[in-house]
Amino acid sequence: MRQDGAAYDPNPNAHRDVRMVALFELAKGGVSGSVAVALLLFGPQRVHDFIAMVGQWLHFDPKHSAMARVLAAITPETVHLAAMAIGVYACLRFVLFWGLWHARGWASWFGAIAATLYLPFCSYAVVRYPGWPTVAVLALNLFIVWVLVRDVRKRLAAKRLAASGA
Repeated sequence: MRQDGAAYDPNPNAHRDVRMVALFELAKGGVSGSVAVALLLFGPQRVHDFIAMVGQWLHFDPKHSAMARVLAAITPETVHLAAMAIGVYACLRFVLFWGLWHARGWASWFGAIAATLYLPFCSYAVVRYPGWPTVAVLALNLFIVWVLVRDVRKRLAAKRLAASGA
């Protein structure tokens, strides 16, 4: 409910901030879906070679670091499992986009809960790896939680107002 006492506006166009979050969810779904497809198209050998190249570029020791364990774990099964998991994640992001874009209440709830689950990890990253990228990710997630929780609260206030007959 807005501060002026007006009822919740069910028109999706009235919620530009929620639509902005929806577009962000669409982008996350698109990127993760592209990664899932790329894993399937490239296959385990190319994935192995790409990760080895990135590890070399980052100056990781390919024989005695975590990079060696990652490279050893790349098999056709793990690549397909990763592609499937990332594909499911992408589908969830697309469903969330649709729900937020069309101003569905369940989407605001789901999005708020999902974004809140990221906050401890983002907070840890800020402490462990201080810098503007981790702070920016934390700020973005806090903004998303704020937008969606505010939308849920407006919806609940409008329901209470309607139930009271006012």
